[in-house]
Amino acid sequence: MKSKLKCATFYGIVDLGYVKPERVAEVARGLIEGGAGVVQLRAKGVAKEEVEELAKELQEVCREGGVPFIVNDYPEIALRVGADGVHIGQDDGSLAGVREVVGDEMIVGRSTHSPAQAEEAMLEGFDYIGFGPLFPTPTKQGRPGIGMQDVARVQSLVGGKIPVFCIGGVRRDNLSEVVAAGAKRVVVVSDVLLADSVCEASSEVVRKLNE
Repeated sequence: MKSKLKCATFYGIVDLGYVKPERVAEVARGLIEGGAGVVQLRAKGVAKEEVEELAKELQEVCREGGVPFIVNDYPEIALRVGADGVHIGQDDGSLAGVREVVGDEMIVGRSTHSPAQAEEAMLEGFDYIGFGPLFPTPTKQGRPGIGMQDVARVQSLVGGKIPVFCIGGVRRDNLSEVVAAGAKRVVVVSDVLLADSVCEASSEVVRKLNE
């Protein structure tokens, strides 16, 4: 799955802030059919027992679709459900700490907010990074956007070695600006999840990236 991660340009997130639990499988299938190369479950503020049940469900969907499945925040849940990876934030400890839980083979990603953090994550040995939030986003209430002035620099510093997924307020209507700033890969959350068709919105994201 690490080779598939390196080929991915659109990283889809099933975020329970936008998706009802009973729709997670349907939404994940829409993301995958639309061209998402990675799918993550993000379930902030949800009981761990429920997160684990939903993770089991999404792991099956992603296995059927042939894309890596990532669990946000919970290495132990990722391990128990047989996920392909886990994603952690800046304040969620070290890569070594996560590896103690999940072993050496699982994909581990890190959120980064500056070129220094991006380079540090690469040197530490993370398999990929999220870089942002580029714009203010309801997904990260109260956190200002960092802008796009460092996108090309981070791509140059890190992108040749591990995938860099630009995240945070990225939408279909500003995607051309993000690409023009130097992004090669993106995460789009609310704009896709709230679309009339998750599959069609995902396809549009992939098409714009490929252009």
